Amino acid sequence: MFNNWLRTNKVAMWLLTFIRVYIGYEWMVAGWGKLTGGFEAAGFLQGAIAKATGDHPAVQGWWAAFLEHAALPGVKVFNVIVPLGEFLVGLGLILGTFTTFAALMGIVMNAAFLFSGTVSTNAQMLLLQMFILVAAANAGKIGLDRWVIPYLRGLWNKWTHKTAHHVDTTPTPLKKQTA
Repeated sequence: MFNNWLRTNKVAMWLLTFIRVYIGYEWMVAGWGKLTGGFEAAGFLQGAIAKATGDHPAVQGWWAAFLEHAALPGVKVFNVIVPLGEFLVGLGLILGTFTTFAALMGIVMNAAFLFSGTVSTNAQMLLLQMFILVAAANAGKIGLDRWVIPYLRGLWNKWTHKTAHHVDTTPTPLKKQTA
């Protein structure tokens, strides 16, 4: 019932737009600050790895192992994709373009930050983004998704209809089986 309300109701559409723009602004500002002010993820990663020790670790061992053996050696990649990802998620949410995908990527980043032992606003943002994700198209109706998604669906339908007609439907003769 609540899912249906989120997906179809006009009041929900306006509420989701407010939430979407707020979350988008938070992501965009964070990403822009990292893009323009320089960003180095190594310290954050090392801090998260350090939180995996002790009697009550804030970071699970499996996540710390991922950070230590995959993220930290590839820190140069993370130095680019984290700020760029934050900025693009924010832009997508503010403009209402690929809204559900932007919300999903925001959830992935918030979950990664939470797994790394950083609470801050991540739990709140994750929860609000879940509403956007569940609402699907209704969250982007007051935004560019109103035009972008139908346009892309039309292109997809043209492409799949076109390729479906080019499939060779000529029956192939069966080979006679020998014993």
